[in-house]
Amino acid sequence: MTRRLLPVSALVLAIAAQAATAKTIHVGPGGNAQEKLQTAFIEAAPGDTVHIAAGRYPLADGLSLDVANVTVKGDGPGATILDFTAQKGSGEGLLITSNAVVVRDLAVQNPAGNGIKSKGSDGIALVNILVEWTGGPKSTNGAYGLYPVSSKNVLIDRSVVKGASDAGIYVGQSQNIIVRNSRAEMNVAGIEIENSYDADVIGNTATNNAGGILVFDLPDLPQQGGRNVRITGNQVLANNHANFAAPGNIVAGVPSGTGIMVMANDQVMVTGNDVTGNNGNAVMIVAYTQAFTDKAYNPLPRGVTVVGNKFTGNGSKPAFKGGTEIAAAVGGTVPPVMWDGITRYVVPGGAERTAARGISSDAPGITLNLGLQGTPAAQARPAPLPLVTAAGTRAAIVLPAALEARAK
Repeated sequence: MTRRLLPVSALVLAIAAQAATAKTIHVGPGGNAQEKLQTAFIEAAPGDTVHIAAGRYPLADGLSLDVANVTVKGDGPGATILDFTAQKGSGEGLLITSNAVVVRDLAVQNPAGNGIKSKGSDGIALVNILVEWTGGPKSTNGAYGLYPVSSKNVLIDRSVVKGASDAGIYVGQSQNIIVRNSRAEMNVAGIEIENSYDADVIGNTATNNAGGILVFDLPDLPQQGGRNVRITGNQVLANNHANFAAPGNIVAGVPSGTGIMVMANDQVMVTGNDVTGNNGNAVMIVAYTQAFTDKAYNPLPRGVTVVGNKFTGNGSKPAFKGGTEIAAAVGGTVPPVMWDGITRYVVPGGAERTAARGISSDAPGITLNLGLQGTPAAQARPAPLPLVTAAGTRAAIVLPAALEARAK
C-alpha cells in the first residue's frame, strides 16, 4: 500500500513546489524585442507566467516555447502586438511544443507562416487572441492563424483571425477539442476541424470567408478517421468571399458561398446554428473528391445529422461545379442541405466498398445520387433527401479543469 501512495505523494509535492516557486517574468517594449521575448521563453520554469506588456514588438524571426505549464499573457489584443511584418523565415510566429500552455490577451500581426502553432501538446489554450494579416486577404498570407496540430485537450476561446490563406482557426490531427466564442472572417476557411476526434465548435461567428466552417478528413496523414464533431450554436453568415487559396491547396476547392462543409467524416452533428446569406450551400456533405492511394482511407461521409438549424437566404448563386444547373433543376435555388450521394468507393488496388448512408436532415435537402466516388457532378440526378424530425445527443467535450481555470 505504501508503494502505491508514493507516486501520488511525489506528484503532490512536485505541484506544491512548483506553485511555491512560480514567478512572473515581465517583458516590455523597446529595443531587442526578439532577444527579450525568446530569452523569457527559454528561462521560464513550469508554473511561471511570461507577461508581455502593452506595446508593439517588431520581430524578424519566429518565437518558440518548449517549457510545460507556462502562461504567456499580454495586456489585451489591442495593446500587446507581436508584429512579424519583417519576419525573414516562413515558419510560425509562435511555436509551442510543450504541455499545459496558455497563451492569451495579445495580437499577432503578419506572420510569414502561421500565427500560433502548437505541435504535440497535451493541454493548449489560446484565449482572447487576434491574428491578422493587415494587408487584407492574399494567397501570400500565412496558411493558418491559430493552428494546434497533433495535440490533445485543445481550447480556442474568444479569439479572432482575419486573412489566413487556408483556415483562420484550424485544429488538425488532434483530440478533445473546444473552439468557442471566436470569430473568423476574410479567410479562405473560417474554422476547420481536420482529421480530428471529439470536437465541439460552439458559439462562434464565421463570416465573409470563402467557406464558413469545414470538417474534413484527408488521406496520407498520421491520424485518420475524423469523427465525433459537433457544430452547434454558431453564426455562419455571408461566407461569400472569393477563394484566394494558393493553387493546389485542398481548400482551393472549397466553393465560395459555402456555409458548412463536411467531407469524409464520421458522426458529425450540425445543430442549432444560424446559417444565413451564403450564396451556395448552407450545408454541403461530400466525399473526398480526388484520387488517393492510401488503402486505409475512407473518403465517404457517414453519420452526418443536420437538425434544428435556422437557414435563411442561402443557395441563390452556387459556385460549385454544376451548381447553376443543379439549382435550375430544383427550382432556381439549391436547398439548405446538399449531399453528393456518394456511397461507394474503390480501395486503391482492391475492391469496391460501400459505406452506410446515415445522412439525416430536418430541413429541405437534396442528394445528387452520384454513387461512386470520383463521379463528376455533371452526372448528378438530384432527388429530395428524406426528412427526419430529431437528432441524437452527445455529451459535451470536457477539458481538464486546471486548463479551463487558467483560461477564464
